Amino acid sequence: MIERLERRVTGPILLGLALLLFVLLAGCERDPQSYRLEGPIFGTGFHITFYGDYDDEKLADIEQSVKDALHDVDRLMSTYKPDSELSRFNQAEVGQPFELSPQTAEVVREAIRVGDISDGAFDVTVGAAVNLWGFGPDKHPDRVPDDDQIAEALKEVDYKALELDGNTLTKTKPVYVDLSGIAKGYGVDAVARALDALGVDRYLVEVGGEIRTRGDKPGGQPWRIAVEKPVSNERSVQRIIELDDSAVATSGDYRNYFESDGKRYSHTIDPRTGRPITHHLVSVTVITSDCMTADALATAIDVLGPDAGYTMAERENLAVYLVVKTPEGFETRVSTAFQSYLEDSETEDRS
Repeated sequence: MIERLERRVTGPILLGLALLLFVLLAGCERDPQSYRLEGPIFGTGFHITFYGDYDDEKLADIEQSVKDALHDVDRLMSTYKPDSELSRFNQAEVGQPFELSPQTAEVVREAIRVGDISDGAFDVTVGAAVNLWGFGPDKHPDRVPDDDQIAEALKEVDYKALELDGNTLTKTKPVYVDLSGIAKGYGVDAVARALDALGVDRYLVEVGGEIRTRGDKPGGQPWRIAVEKPVSNERSVQRIIELDDSAVATSGDYRNYFESDGKRYSHTIDPRTGRPITHHLVSVTVITSDCMTADALATAIDVLGPDAGYTMAERENLAVYLVVKTPEGFETRVSTAFQSYLEDSETEDRS
């Protein structure tokens, strides 16, 4: 639910992203003007910067359209609202056909596709295992579950139990669907479509670190996105990339984890094992044409790890940037499709 939506004309802007990305916005001109919308949504926040020359009536239309787009996604796909469409599906009986809205069906359809191409590394029914480890909405003191508890949770993890026929979704066994790994990106896309429909053609939309851009900034300057260095005790830049009409999402485990008996447990749960990932891939950034897909792919590759994730990126021709922890520091692996996004002028910190 959106509690407050701010609108103001800004000068130079710096958007600090809540998760793994932040945007470096250079100084902007008076004509066209720079506008910013921001507010809370999806348990995080959104920030939108756009350029143009709009009167108060047009700005009010833009503000309301953004608000409506985000609210609709929250109303349909929230697991925190008991009357949301997704919550009502989760409460439905096994085998009972449930008619989804076209929006939710689109997200579920893409979630199933990404699950298939990632060999189950992306699974929107993983919630039981996530909750077991204390990283879901049912948070509990940090604890390590035993093998029997993990095996029991895995009985409820199986995206293949979801059968989607058109907009009708049926579950063939008890599973709980949580779209948080893809719906946030879809929310970014929904805002982008709302802006497009109103003729706004130079913007950056960010929700909880997931980003989509269109057009350029004044002077023909591209949107410059900074991939954050994957360390938990500071915020610094690993690499700058330039975008025009693209979406970008990043996934990583370097800020959300717990430690028990000297061992670190990632918040990223492999739905195939019911356990936290243990490989050394600490950050993955994915660029696609839409943010919904980027969001899901970033999670899938984060689960797969550096080797299988890179193999998937090359097989599917995905633009992927991996940061891997080594004894010497960090090394990067860049898919073939990502090469064109790298700035030759930017030096990369591998320390």
